[in-house]
Amino acid sequence: MKKVLVLGLLVVLAFSAISVSAQGESLQGVPLDPATDTFASWGDLDLLAEKAAELGLEGTEVSVFGAIEGVEAAWLQEQVFDVFSEATGINVTYEGSGDFETLIQVRVEGGDEPDIALFPQPGAVVDLAERGEVIPLSEELDQYERDNLIQSWVDLQSVDGVQYMINFNANVKSIVWYPIPEFFDAGYEIPQTWDEMLALSDRIVADGGTPWCIAFESAGATGWPGTDWIEDIMLRTQPPEVYDAWVKNEIPFTDPAVINAFNMFGQIALNPDYVFGGPTAILTTRFQDGANPLFDDPPSCWMHRQASFIAGLWSGGVAGQDADFFYLPPVNEEETGRPVLGGASMAVAFEGHDRPEVQLVMEFMARPLSQELFARQGSFLSPHPGVALEAYPDDLSRRQAEILANADVFRFDGSDLMPAAIGSGAFWTAMVDFVSGESAEDVTAFVQAAWDDLE
Repeated sequence: MKKVLVLGLLVVLAFSAISVSAQGESLQGVPLDPATDTFASWGDLDLLAEKAAELGLEGTEVSVFGAIEGVEAAWLQEQVFDVFSEATGINVTYEGSGDFETLIQVRVEGGDEPDIALFPQPGAVVDLAERGEVIPLSEELDQYERDNLIQSWVDLQSVDGVQYMINFNANVKSIVWYPIPEFFDAGYEIPQTWDEMLALSDRIVADGGTPWCIAFESAGATGWPGTDWIEDIMLRTQPPEVYDAWVKNEIPFTDPAVINAFNMFGQIALNPDYVFGGPTAILTTRFQDGANPLFDDPPSCWMHRQASFIAGLWSGGVAGQDADFFYLPPVNEEETGRPVLGGASMAVAFEGHDRPEVQLVMEFMARPLSQELFARQGSFLSPHPGVALEAYPDDLSRRQAEILANADVFRFDGSDLMPAAIGSGAFWTAMVDFVSGESAEDVTAFVQAAWDDLE
């Protein structure tokens, strides 16, 4: 298909989708326009259209199932997959469900799996791969990913050294939010090291303020925000191989490295001068409300470590207007670099669905253009260095994407990779008990006992 025809179709799609989104809830982004957004990777579409024509794939169909719902799902269909469909003739249909994790297992067991699924957690794919339910990436796509992503992402997309997954959306957890303009008006500077962050905390106390807001309350999941703290500290004090071994229980929870991570967190969380409301408030403050004291006048706290997604849950302030973020600084950059903790959604194709049109959709999702198209709506980040930063709709998203792209090491949320009894059970309980006053040695021994019970 000639490039001019592809671009003409894109213009039509861009304008038609605007009216659809305007009928209900709307996202902040404006669709990419090939006439003006020349930074985008439009050449990807030409390449894929040529491949589809050579293979005679016009009129074929591909199904995609995932957890993305609502207006984001509409954007994914209209502004991403429909663009691909118009260019290649391959009809892609996306279906989203809030019960994805349950339904995908039911559909696989019943032989009703989609062609491609978008898993919000890569851990769920490991079991399917070991059972032979999903297929490895093609040789060409496997090499493409190895050529374009850092090794951390290749490893995350692999099971026993074989790549099965393609990243399609990520979030950054290694960030700290702070109030603007108050932070700079007070004369504070962004800390570049962990020690500088602690020194800043001491200065805020000396100025009569409270440096930190921390919030653990999440109904039956109370404690989970604390697991992110421990994971981030582990990545900043240990090589990534140690982090991986810890997540798999190849080193015990009682290892000195893990105890040290708890105690480093305790330097902040257990210091009543450091935490708004004191340590007891950590357990009673909803995680969604944890940042709200940043927006008091004057701020009741000055820093809040929480993932990039939290800004969408705020009731008291607006990201970029009332608060900004900085990268959670390294403990020793020379030894551990600048690691990033986060989450990611992964695309995977199922056994028995290894058709050329399915492979072409997987390739489309791996290439920069698909991610630039989806990034425009404002709730998407990509680790692909080829994704143009101009595709993101605001400065905050662009800077978060830069953190991902510039990471020396990326690791997925460790608790989400652990067995549910640990990552969604004993680890959460340990965080609550630690903030309640139990020692690092006791709470790590508790988690290790839960690991031992699984064996």
